[in-house]
Amino acid sequence: MAVLKVKFTKTKRDKLAQILWILNWVSVVSGIILFSLGLFLKIEIKKRNEVMAKGDINSVPNMLISVGVIACIINFLGGKICYDCSDANKFSRWKLVMLPYIVCTFCFTFCILVGALMCYTMRNELEESLYLGLRDAIKFYKDTDIPGRCFLKKTVDLLQIGFRCCGNNGFRDWFEIQWVSARYLNMASKEVQDRLKSNVDGKFLVDGVPFSCCNPSSPRPCIQYQLTNNSAHYNYDFLTEELNIWVRGCREALLDYYTAIMRSIGVAALLIWLFELSVLIGVRYLQTAMKNVLLLGDLEGESDGWLLENSFVETAKYNISIIKNLGKANQISTVSGMNDPNIDVQNTNCGKNNVPTKTIPAAR
Repeated sequence: MAVLKVKFTKTKRDKLAQILWILNWVSVVSGIILFSLGLFLKIEIKKRNEVMAKGDINSVPNMLISVGVIACIINFLGGKICYDCSDANKFSRWKLVMLPYIVCTFCFTFCILVGALMCYTMRNELEESLYLGLRDAIKFYKDTDIPGRCFLKKTVDLLQIGFRCCGNNGFRDWFEIQWVSARYLNMASKEVQDRLKSNVDGKFLVDGVPFSCCNPSSPRPCIQYQLTNNSAHYNYDFLTEELNIWVRGCREALLDYYTAIMRSIGVAALLIWLFELSVLIGVRYLQTAMKNVLLLGDLEGESDGWLLENSFVETAKYNISIIKNLGKANQISTVSGMNDPNIDVQNTNCGKNNVPTKTIPAAR
C-alpha cells in the first residue's frame, strides 16, 4: 500500500510544477546563504589561527561551503526539471532522471542536517584547539626577536584588548611564565638576579600581567605588577577588592564568541534543511503523479502521487535485499529441486555401440 497517497488533477499537477519551480530557485538562494555562512565562519577562524592549534576545526565551515555549492547546482537542475514537468511530453525526457535526482537530493539534504548538527558538536574540538593555541602563544609572548614568533605579542595584546580577557584560563597564567623579554631586564640588578636564581628553570617570573589586561573602565590607575602584594599599593586588598584587570580568560571569551556564531549558523542550517526537505517531498509527489499519468495514457486525467509506493517496512526489506544480493551478482543461482542445465549433462548415444575405430595404416 502506498504511503501518503494523494490524487492529482491536471490543474493540480501544473500548479505543483510551477510552485516547485519557484521554490527551487529560492533553494538556490538558500545554497548561497549556506556558502556565505561557511565562508564567514572560515574567515573568523582564520583571523585567530595564531592562537589555535591545528585540528579539525575547519571541518564545519568546509562542510557548509561544500553543501552550499552543491545546493546551488542541484536546485538549479531541479528548477529546470520542475519547469518541464508542466508538460507531459517534456517530462518524458526527464522520466529516467527523476528518481536518481530525488535520491541524490535526499542525500544532499541529509548532509545539510549533518552540517547543522556539527555546529553544535564542534565546541569540544574548538575548546581544545584554543587551549593549546593560547598556551603556546602566551609562552612565546616575549620572543619578539625570533622569526615566526615576533607577531605573537601583538596578536595576544590585541586579543586581550578586543575580547576583554587576560591569559588562557585567567590572569594567573601570566604568573607561571616569563613574559618579559630578557633584552629588557637589567641583569646587573640584584632583584633580577634573585628572581632568576629563585626559579628552577632560571626564568624571570613576576606576579604581573601585560598592559593589555588592564580594564580601562576601572576608576583607579591600572595595577599590573605586584598584584598579590597588598602593601605595594595604597588602599588595596588583593582578596577583597575587585581587580582593575580583566579576570576572564581568553579561552572562555573566544569559546563563547565562536559558540554564539555556530549556534546562529546551526539554526539557519536547520531551517534551510526543513525547507529543502519540503521541496524534496513536493518533487517526489510530482514525479510519481507524472509517472502514473503516463502509465494511464490519459494526459488530461487524474493520477495518484505518493511518497513511497509500498509501506516503510516493505520498502526497507526490499532495499536490504538489494544490498545483500550485491555481493552475489556473479554467483549462479539454482532453483530448489532442479538441476543446473550445464551440470551433469546426460550423454546420448546416437547409432550403434562399440563401433570399431578405423586405424591409420602404417607407412612402409
